[in-house]
Amino acid sequence: MIVVGLTGSIGMGKSTAANMLRRLGVPVHDSDAVVHRLMSTGGNAVAAIQSDFDGITRNGAVDRVELGKRVFFDRRALRKLEAILHPMVQRDRQRFYARCRRLRSPLVVIDVPLLFETGVDQSCDITLVVYASASIQWERVSNRPSMTRERFNQIVSLQISDAQKRQLADFVVPTGHGYRVTLCSLARIVRLAKRRATGRCNVFSRPSRRVCS
Repeated sequence: MIVVGLTGSIGMGKSTAANMLRRLGVPVHDSDAVVHRLMSTGGNAVAAIQSDFDGITRNGAVDRVELGKRVFFDRRALRKLEAILHPMVQRDRQRFYARCRRLRSPLVVIDVPLLFETGVDQSCDITLVVYASASIQWERVSNRPSMTRERFNQIVSLQISDAQKRQLADFVVPTGHGYRVTLCSLARIVRLAKRRATGRCNVFSRPSRRVCS
């Protein structure tokens, strides 16, 4: 089973790309969705987060807005939160792999915002970064509720640069040229990855650095 790691900075189109991959029939594990579930009512992370961040829960769920205020400009608090969440997300990912193996899926995608920063890329067979110009990125991000330049810059500062991500990735998929272009690029990668899964292709021997468009 081939594991593809999907990542990209805020506003680069990662969620849209993940949905396209699902449309192409590829199982996708969404780390952000898992985190939201863990912090929702009855979630496995709620008690641990409440223990470290007093008064952070509302009606049995973590108040994500309040939590964001506490960790956004406090790297020590952010590390404490990550120490709780990352192992839980990893365990959920392992269960996802196990389900996909039982279903004999030749190819799976893990959608991880901090793929390279957390070292998760080391467990991937292929890495894929989505990318758009800075102007398109800001246009997308600025439409989000409560987004400011300060908040945007802080989010970006917590990640490695887009240029570094493109250098590290096996494939870079532009997302600023329209839906169809991005979908066709992803479909091409899926075809190649499935060929590798059957042993008919070794085009991903690192350090390949490809731009699909």
